[in-house]
Amino acid sequence: MIKNYSYKSDINSFDVNIGKVAEQANGACIIKAGDSTVLVTAVAAERPRDGIDFFPLTCEYQEKMYAVGKIPGGYIKREGRSSDGATLVSRMIDRPIRPLFPEGYVNDVQVIATVFSSDKDYDTGILAMVGSSIALSISDIPFNGPTGSVSVGYIDGQYIMNPTAEQAAISEMELTVSGTKDAIMMVEAGAHELSEDVMLEGILFAHEEIKRICEFIEGIVAEIGLEKKEFVPTEIDANLKTQMETIIGDRLSKALQSANKMERQDNVDALEDEVLTTLVNDENPLKDELTLDIKELFDAMMKKEVRRLITDEHIRPDGRQMHEIRPLASEVAFIPKVHGSGLFTRGQTQVLTIATLGSPSDIQYIDGMTDEELTKRYIHHYNFPPFSVGDTRPLRGPGRREIGHGRLAERALEPVLPKEEDFPYVIRVVSEVLSSNGSSSMGSVCGSTLSLMDAGVPIKAPVAGIAMGLIKENGNVAILTDIQGLEDHLGDMDFKVAGTREGITALQMDIKIDGISREILHEALQDAKVARMQILDVIHSAIEAPRAEIATNAPRLYTLDIKPEKVREVIGSGGKTINSIIDKTGVKIDIQDNGHITVSAANEESGREAIKMIEYIVIEPEVGDVYLGKVARIMNFGAFVEFANGKEGLVHISQIDHQRVNKVEDVLNIGDEVMIKVMEIDEKGRINLSRKALLPRGER
Repeated sequence: MIKNYSYKSDINSFDVNIGKVAEQANGACIIKAGDSTVLVTAVAAERPRDGIDFFPLTCEYQEKMYAVGKIPGGYIKREGRSSDGATLVSRMIDRPIRPLFPEGYVNDVQVIATVFSSDKDYDTGILAMVGSSIALSISDIPFNGPTGSVSVGYIDGQYIMNPTAEQAAISEMELTVSGTKDAIMMVEAGAHELSEDVMLEGILFAHEEIKRICEFIEGIVAEIGLEKKEFVPTEIDANLKTQMETIIGDRLSKALQSANKMERQDNVDALEDEVLTTLVNDENPLKDELTLDIKELFDAMMKKEVRRLITDEHIRPDGRQMHEIRPLASEVAFIPKVHGSGLFTRGQTQVLTIATLGSPSDIQYIDGMTDEELTKRYIHHYNFPPFSVGDTRPLRGPGRREIGHGRLAERALEPVLPKEEDFPYVIRVVSEVLSSNGSSSMGSVCGSTLSLMDAGVPIKAPVAGIAMGLIKENGNVAILTDIQGLEDHLGDMDFKVAGTREGITALQMDIKIDGISREILHEALQDAKVARMQILDVIHSAIEAPRAEIATNAPRLYTLDIKPEKVREVIGSGGKTINSIIDKTGVKIDIQDNGHITVSAANEESGREAIKMIEYIVIEPEVGDVYLGKVARIMNFGAFVEFANGKEGLVHISQIDHQRVNKVEDVLNIGDEVMIKVMEIDEKGRINLSRKALLPRGER
């Protein structure tokens, strides 16, 4: 059965086709807006894998180059590993739907969004997010949706729903929101130092449209949705729980309270080991199942106790107050020889960020689903090595977490970077997480600010970030400032906010429960602002402003703009001219078709020399200019002198000397170097020169 549906509101529209393709998936739809077309499928395994104790949800957003009429680059001519952009969309599909599967459901679920065609004015990422909700909602997979997703721009004080590419380019906000009818589930945002109130109203504006999308999906489900497969979570023996509570007593509460993460973990592990040793007999044929039950129940008891301590007794695991930030420390110039470095520490979270300045030729080119060639001049990479959490695991390429955290930090700093015309460097910062106990992504924002200022990058203002948390239990609500790893894992919200003293530059929020009110969001944003100011004070104590000069070992960049028609002269036949300059000076030269030239040099002397050589090539003589030239030809009426890299002018015999010259060869010969002055440039471009104008009277 093929069904077509159309969603249309005053600010948004899209079409949905169900039943025409992918009939063997549990749920599938084609969702279209403009010329953007995305197929989204959802499939669940019939039964869970043996021994699995987590929910294996995978979400994949696939970019296909044929979607924009392009053939992939490289020798293979086939799409390879997902781009960073596709990975970020995959994460945004995952984050709002993951909390909506039943607790204890561990069947493999895979959601795949395939972009068939792409129209730059209709975001395929948003379509994929909405499509994932439709595919899951109409399927027989247990899912407590639906969800809706939108993007929001902010132009001239007005919120714009799902802005076009042209609108997005001038928007002060890049906001993506996903949620159910009742609650916001996910927020991802970048902004140009906007206030907390502007951001909050943008989120709520998005949620109103999300409610309408959810109602639209509910209508589809009511008409063609499959009956959900029954899922009954496994119940653990109540007698086992009683036995464990008897062994543990009140010791779990004490074990959970320690300022040191590793010490706290050791205490908890020791208590769990004691329970296992007491209750699990090696001779028991069901010992493996019993061990899993005990571990699951112990985790549940730990979660309940942490949440109880915070909401009822206002006791956090490390003893802090609800809005207290862990001890802070900032340091710059931590690493020698690099262009800039910053070490930021917040409790047991520590991030070292290193900044490197490069020439325009170091710019990153991105092969993505767009008709235009995409480039990046500011690049943020985030690394999370296993030692940062006391683990061992293979070192491989960056995972989704690393890519996501890197993009969040990158987005936080972008609004304060200098314009390219004022600071033409390509900037790469790399955040190395040295120790992690919560919100290393916000630590990398702070470390990046320090490293950029240390490198002499004239950023508009320092940026700091903080992670907020929430625990809602038995009617009690606790908002936490600077959450650590345990509070993030066992809490209901992870709300990261980055910005300057003036406003927010980046925001990311994930919520695991329903019922986050406007008041809670407002309070969390205001508490984050207070914390941000405290962190900015610590950053200021380490370095008050960007260094006046870039690092001594950073390349020196010099720029020059010439007429586009002169580019060919600078390059020369087969690159002969430009390569000659590079060989003589040791510089790197980047030249654009519009005549913009950037010279990257190891020192000022070589940079200035290269610029001088280029200027000499493209210079346009003007009356009154003085040059050193060389006699190229001699005629009866004067000498033709070559100057300024191939330009030629006539020194009439009357302009050779103050005294009468009967024969040109009496004074000048071919090959002679001679100082000349430009006296006239006629309407045909012919140049008349004078030697005698530069000679004192009486001198030959």
